[in-house]
Amino acid sequence: MRICLVTDTWEPEINGVVRTLKNTGAILRSWGYDVTVIHPDLFPWVRVPFYPDVRMALTWSESLAEPLARADRVHLATEGPLGLAARGWLLRYRRAFTSSYHTDLPAYLWKYLLLPPWITYRLLRFFHSRSRKVLVSTASLAWRLARWGFRNLARWGRGVDTQLFRPQEASRPTRSRPLAIYVGRVAVEKNIEAFLTLDRPVDKMVVGDGPQRAELERRFPHIPFVGAKHGAELASLYAQADVLVFPSRTDTFGIVMLEALACGTPVAAYPVPGPLDVLGHNREIGAMDEDLGKAVDHCLEHAQRGACRAFALEHSWEKCTRQFLEHLVPSVPSRRRLSRFFQRPC
Repeated sequence: MRICLVTDTWEPEINGVVRTLKNTGAILRSWGYDVTVIHPDLFPWVRVPFYPDVRMALTWSESLAEPLARADRVHLATEGPLGLAARGWLLRYRRAFTSSYHTDLPAYLWKYLLLPPWITYRLLRFFHSRSRKVLVSTASLAWRLARWGFRNLARWGRGVDTQLFRPQEASRPTRSRPLAIYVGRVAVEKNIEAFLTLDRPVDKMVVGDGPQRAELERRFPHIPFVGAKHGAELASLYAQADVLVFPSRTDTFGIVMLEALACGTPVAAYPVPGPLDVLGHNREIGAMDEDLGKAVDHCLEHAQRGACRAFALEHSWEKCTRQFLEHLVPSVPSRRRLSRFFQRPC
């Protein structure tokens, strides 16, 4: 089976969409599927003016014709220029497709451009309106989109590599104070300042890069910003930390939470969609509170590192990939459907 994934975000960008698609694609290939990824590096591109780390491909529908025509299944992962171009070609040639909703674009565009959310939701609803299934990561996100009129919603969970991300108790350093870390993009929408201004007797570290890093480094010179980390180095930082602070109020999931839990590190967050879906009411693996400091206190005093690891072991990428595969639909109409389409009434 030939599967085509279309995404407007790809390496070297670091975000949940890229991680999800890379892990999903790798597992599908290991199972024998032929996976093609259409991404911005295949075309001329420009940087988004208000978010220079993000690239926007310059292309049109027919430039995607060859990989789309070859595919048995097509999935549109993003709603950007590539997603729109692929959607246009697929509809023109009466090809079925699935899509997914990863990013809270209404919240982001409101923050950056003051674009009212109802306009963004209306545009996104139009994009997904012809999708056979719109895949979402959590129940709360499905509920929210259903309220905005989205249809054909289906669940596609997220996973974690529990071989890479694992406890490393033997290498945990002895510290005079607990270590609290933030991992992710350093951008306005991530609400990192809530973490940096926490009034708690902990050492803090920011792991990641992004457009707000230079500003925050100037304002908080006593806090180390170590940049983006990957693989074993990132896993080691998770394992050394005593708590992961997840201050975002807009993430639709937050894969970093699962990565931290797999390393035995509890999560402190706000009680908003994303953390609520991941952590639930399991107080052994983390805490959520409108007072983020209280959530940190609970993690340091009551969370159990063993329980964190056990929870993460239930969320494998293989399980998520099987779920994704079950939702895909044939792109090429069957002979029977084609004959019905061309049949003339007597």
